[in-house]
Order: sequence, then structure tokens, then C-alpha cells
Amino acid sequence: MTTRTLNHRLRDLVAESGLTYEALAKAVRAVAAECGTCLRTNKSTIEHWIAGATPRGETSRYLAVALSRRLGRLLTTADLGLDTEQEAASDTIGLSLGADPLDALLPMWRYELDRRSFLTPLAYSVAAASLPLSHVQEIAARTAAARTGHTVGMPEVAAVRDMITAFSEMDERHGGQHGRSALVTYLRDDVAPLCRARFRTDEARRQMLSAASRGVHLLGWKSYDAGQQGLAQRYYVQSYALAAESGLTGHDGFVMRTMAMQGLKIQRPEHCQDLAETGLNRARGHVDAQTESLFRIVNAHTLAKAGRRRAALAEAHQARLLLTTAPGDDLPFWALTWGPPAASVYSRTAKVHETLGDHRAAAEQYKLAAASRPATTYARIVALDLVASAETHLKRGSIEQACVTWHQALDHMTGVRSVRTRKAVRRMRTDLARFRARGLRCATELDERARDLLAST
Repeated sequence: MTTRTLNHRLRDLVAESGLTYEALAKAVRAVAAECGTCLRTNKSTIEHWIAGATPRGETSRYLAVALSRRLGRLLTTADLGLDTEQEAASDTIGLSLGADPLDALLPMWRYELDRRSFLTPLAYSVAAASLPLSHVQEIAARTAAARTGHTVGMPEVAAVRDMITAFSEMDERHGGQHGRSALVTYLRDDVAPLCRARFRTDEARRQMLSAASRGVHLLGWKSYDAGQQGLAQRYYVQSYALAAESGLTGHDGFVMRTMAMQGLKIQRPEHCQDLAETGLNRARGHVDAQTESLFRIVNAHTLAKAGRRRAALAEAHQARLLLTTAPGDDLPFWALTWGPPAASVYSRTAKVHETLGDHRAAAEQYKLAAASRPATTYARIVALDLVASAETHLKRGSIEQACVTWHQALDHMTGVRSVRTRKAVRRMRTDLARFRARGLRCATELDERARDLLAST
């Protein structure tokens, strides 16, 4: 142990807990035992820590867990005065896969709610994109708890799922800028403590971690929608960590799929094909046919980006075939992130064709995607699919059809607060400029409507 000055934070928290040093030592030993570690922590050990000594290895986390359980709120080792938060304010925040993803997420959420500006320009990391590929070790099971004596079961899991679904529907209907702080607060104050609870069954633990992963994934998606690619990536990394810890077959691969999609979107293809292929391999034969189709179509897109035309088209065809194999199957909760699987497959198939230069086929698939989602629930993504379809019509030289489709897209954008939709509208106005200059009426009328929309959102 390394001697330091008196640890006032730890002293005050121990006093608040009402535990004697002997009782606290017993609680720390119990947490360690749940992790498969045998400690000899005793009353004197606690005294040394309060006097400024630093616990070795993972012991500080066991101490944080023990006090969290006693006090009924989530505590980190930083809260106990056992480390600093300097790293949280640097570019490395969230770019690691530690023993407990919540240790990375808690400072991120704190800075989000404090509106810390350094989060916004965080850079996308090519190195971090490869983290899931090398993350093969099993993560230790959750051992912390939120409330003294409280155990978590499937009713709590169902409640978290319902709330995450509500946040997700709000996101799709109104855009990523709606409800973001509320989601952060919910994940921090409700879901994180539940993830560190005692569980009635191992299945409840697995399902709760998986539900938490989807919530963090949604927060990454909101960051992505806001154009904060570096922050989105960090949330995806930690979503992956939670999914991997849950042990639910396919969920970790699904987050790999998302990371591949992000890399493709921002023109950073490094690791994308490996992420998509690894995700597919972890799911193939272990998930239902519709869910497997979601993996296959992203793999097809990475193949198209790599110039492997024949393989890409074959994989896209297989993805569409899987949609019809078992349409009545119940999909896992984590696979419902973007609504009906068919819509996701059609939309990504369009991107495959677009990458390969077949704009007619791309336009058809985008149109199918838009028609396959309930427009009132998925307003933003339906609008973006229609925008993409209009852009493919324009590339084919059909300005009239492009304008018709753009109008349809704008129909779905009212009330949507999304950086991506605003960028799409501004891009549309740029594309229309040369047609307005020629006096084309459909272009002029559409531009006026687009201008009004930008002014009102």
C-alpha cells in the first residue's frame, strides 16, 4: 500500500453509512467473494485506507460496491477519494474496455449533464474501433448492488425495457436532440444501480445488462444523430462491454455491427469488414432468421465497400431470403433497435446498390424501406430513407421524381430535431441550386418549403 494524506471522502462516507470498521471490512470481503476473490480485509485495513493508504488491485472497487449497497446510491472509486478523474476530462474518456463499463460511463454522464464542451468535439478513434475484435476474455459478473437488501428480477428488467423503448420511440419520432438529458439521467440514476444490484437469478442479471446495453447504445445513437461521432463511438464501445458481459448470444455482435455501420458512414473503413464479419459469426446459427438478416446485410455493405461486388450481392440476397424464412419469430429486445428488420434490410440493401453504382435499384430499396416502417413512430428514419431515395433519383437525372420524393421526406420532418435531417435539407438545397437557376418550378417550390422548415426547427 502507498501512504497518502487522510482520505476525508472515504472517512465521511463510512461515517454516513453507520457501519463499524469491522462491519465494513466484512462487507468488502463478501463483495470480493462474489467476484471469486478471497480477501483478508479487517478493521485495521479500513483504518489504514481512511488514513490515506491505497487498496491494492480491485479492492477499491469492492469497497465502492459495499458502500453503494449500504448507502443506496451508486459510488465510484473516485467518489471514495481513491483515484482522480483527470482521465475523464481527456480524449481517452470511454476508449477502453475495463472490468466494469459503468466505471467509464458514470463520468461521461456527469460531464454530459454538466454540458462540458470538451465532449462535443471528441475525435473518432480508429484504434478504438478494433477494441471489440480483441476483447475475448470473459468479464467478471456484476457484484454491486444499488440498495441494501434489494434484489432484482425480471419485473425490473421489463420496466427498464419499457422505458428504453419509450425513449427509443421518442428519439425516432422527434429526433435525437429530444430527451437526451432525460435518458442520461435515467441510465445514471435508475439503470446503473440496477445493474449493480443483487439478482434473483443469473438470467435476470443477463437480461438487465443487455437492457442497459441497449440504453447506452441509444445514447450513442443520439450522439451520432447530433453529429458527435467521437462521443457516439465511446458509447458504442461501452454498450459493447455491457452486451459482452451479459453473455446473451448475438448482442455483442450486434453492437459490432453498429460500429461497422458508423465507420462506413463517416468514411473510416478501418476494421469495418472485420467488425461486421465477426458480429455475423457470433450470431449465425444462434439467432432467429430475421435477426441474422440484420447482420448479413451490414456484412454485405462492407463487402461492397471493399469492391467485392459478387460477394456483396450474394450476401444481400441471402439477407432478404432470411426475412421470409420465419417472419413470425420473436426478435430479441436488442435487435429491435431500428424497428422492423425488413426496413433495416431494405435500407442497407439500398446502400449496397448505391456503393456498387446501381442507383435505380438503390432508389427502389430506399422506397421499400420507408414504406416498411410505421411513419408516425419512425418519422426521422423514414424521412432520411426518402431523402436518400431522392438523391439516387437525382443521380439518375430524374429531377422531377427527386422533387416528389423530397417533398415526401419533408412531410415527415415536422417536429423532428435532428442534426442529420437538417444537414439533409441543407444538402438538398445545394443540389437544387442549379435547377432553381434554370427557373425549374418544382425546384423553386421545394427550396422555399425547405427554407421554411429550417427556419422553424
